Amino acid sequence: MIKEGSFRGFDVAVENPGIALITFNQPDRLNGMTATMKRDLLETITQIQMDDAIRVVVFTGSGRAFSAGDDISGKEDPNTEEGLVPDIFHGHHNHNGTYNGLRWISQPINQSIRKLDKLTIAAINGVAIQTGFSLALACDFRIAAQGAKMGSGTLRFGLLPDEGGQYLLVQLMGVANTMDFLMRKRIVPAERALELGLVHEVVEHEALHGHTMALARELANGPQIAMRLLKQSIYRAAEMPFDQSLDEIAAKTPMADHHPDAREGVKAFQDKRAPQFNQWLEK
Repeated sequence: MIKEGSFRGFDVAVENPGIALITFNQPDRLNGMTATMKRDLLETITQIQMDDAIRVVVFTGSGRAFSAGDDISGKEDPNTEEGLVPDIFHGHHNHNGTYNGLRWISQPINQSIRKLDKLTIAAINGVAIQTGFSLALACDFRIAAQGAKMGSGTLRFGLLPDEGGQYLLVQLMGVANTMDFLMRKRIVPAERALELGLVHEVVEHEALHGHTMALARELANGPQIAMRLLKQSIYRAAEMPFDQSLDEIAAKTPMADHHPDAREGVKAFQDKRAPQFNQWLEK
């Protein structure tokens, strides 16, 4: 079962029906991410994957930022309390340490969000830069508040978008736009992000939470098994030849066709009523 509470850099709460809300809680540091925070966040995402009761995950920030990326301020890590997992040496002390830090601590955050079979929503309340921006791009849905800004400022520091931002951007807006976006160090307002296909919607700042939770409830009330299978198939379809994609979804279809949700969906259609999915979860 997912553990609720305040952890290193974020809060976790669960709302009905099975919506996990993860709020980055370091507004004075623009929710900058540290290695300790990433370790706890990865553990929470693992708990979510293993907890069938969680249907949808919402990520958002507190204060003026969603997340301004990795904390490179040089200040002492504020996350001194006991974490969900023991702290370990996070590398970056030499070439090999940087590689290992990326592959085993930083990059797994976005990989795990993309691999979750639960649907994810980024409610971008403010600034989303570098690592924070990539995390939002890894989510299945992105809703931005008016006034939010997002982009990758890595080249301003002579650094790379090393948590997978280049890959996620190419998927969303193609090679040419990604080349312009990253090489010219674009940080764009929410409305321009919508034009580029980086977010699904832009809403007034005061409406962001309510609008996001309404979408989360809509998704949470859908047939969870079919939706989880379909999420995987959609992402794989982007990288597979057509014939392989057909075979991949054909292999998944028996799991959906013979699930109680499918029987309920057909029966509800015949009875001319709204289906009551996910009774298997309620039991």
